[in-house]
Amino acid sequence: MIDIGLRLLTSGRQRTLTETYILKAVKYLLLVDVTFLFCLGDLNSHLIVLNQVVMAGLVLLMYFVGKLQNSQNRVAIFKMMGRGIPQVPRPQFNRKAEVGVIVGAIAVFVLFWFYPWLATNGASRWFRESILSIEKAFFFGFIFKVIGFFFILSMLLKVISGFTFLLSGGKPQGPDNGIEDNFNEDDFDDYEEVE
Repeated sequence: MIDIGLRLLTSGRQRTLTETYILKAVKYLLLVDVTFLFCLGDLNSHLIVLNQVVMAGLVLLMYFVGKLQNSQNRVAIFKMMGRGIPQVPRPQFNRKAEVGVIVGAIAVFVLFWFYPWLATNGASRWFRESILSIEKAFFFGFIFKVIGFFFILSMLLKVISGFTFLLSGGKPQGPDNGIEDNFNEDDFDDYEEVE
């Protein structure tokens, strides 16, 4: 919603790299702030529920890493597909800035752990209450729960994929891994023209 409002105010002009990452940092910090509020047992006494903080931190970390990977993939696809098309606006991506924004967001989450009163501000309380009221609504609450289920399922699949990647020694899995190539130069395939 913030992004749409800024696009309307700037008449849809292309953002600079700095504007892109400042906006991304604000979004990530707001997400971290609201997520941390859900880890507090009581907003007024700032009582932290330890297992919720650990789980929320892990989910946030996986979410941010997933966003980083998606950005990298999007840029790679645009580089590959948009070479001949000069009018296509390419997504702005800077790996160092992206990692810096993610590390900053995780650092703020850790800071909230030691100073939970910093997380309880008017904007984050309003977002938290809005999320809870939407969750209590019958139709929208059901949709939120279904989306949440698939989000957690995709997170678990990413964790399993990460562990298999680590257990395989960091080698990407592909159709040719572990299969010897018995192709000889004298052989020909079905689509080769023979003279």
